[in-house]
Amino acid sequence: LYEEVLNKRNMTVLNDIVSEEYTSIAGVKGPKGFEGAVLPLLTGFPDIRWEVISLTAEDDRVIAQWEWRGTHKGQFQEFPATGRKISNRGVTTYLLKNGRIINSEVIPDRLGFRQEMESALFKDKVCFIDKFLVPAAAQTAFRERVTINRKFIKQLPGFIKDAAYEYTDNDDNLVFITVAQWISRDAFNKAREAVQAEYKKEGFDAAEMFKRLNITADRGLYTEL
Repeated sequence: LYEEVLNKRNMTVLNDIVSEEYTSIAGVKGPKGFEGAVLPLLTGFPDIRWEVISLTAEDDRVIAQWEWRGTHKGQFQEFPATGRKISNRGVTTYLLKNGRIINSEVIPDRLGFRQEMESALFKDKVCFIDKFLVPAAAQTAFRERVTINRKFIKQLPGFIKDAAYEYTDNDDNLVFITVAQWISRDAFNKAREAVQAEYKKEGFDAAEMFKRLNITADRGLYTEL
């Protein structure tokens, strides 16, 4: 299974080692069901190779502890290709009948995998941080505008996530901070252009609003230290 099928991509061997009773998580039976379950990995990581760390067998069960390594060159799940080397460890339990696999249960290191993928995907991420000082009389209009803007940027390509923080100072001014994360500086620049285009479409002038309502802002594009 590991040397011939997974590492050498010889899928015809599945006809000899996977039973027609086998049912994949997608509901496809037999060798085709098993092949369909591993194809997303083979597509996302074309050079992927498995190493069997240990095999334990008792009665009709075999437990395989494994590690795979591959280059993320294609879409996998929600992750677009990053070109980075990725590895993952896990355990698979196989149930056999008459020498063929009739069931398999895969338990990978999902947390470690996601951390590696996100690290690769977001290695160039930037944060656009706004800090506003908003007088009491301007806070309603300001909050309405912030809600519109935050909703709009979430649908733009390259957006990761955002957050907002606030407190009120001794003079009843609202101190309001937003942190928007973008996958790269290029994605942020394109998002800024999209926001300006939306302002023009609405007929909204942010600078005029800030001046009229006496709102001050400190804005900057930051990278993580």
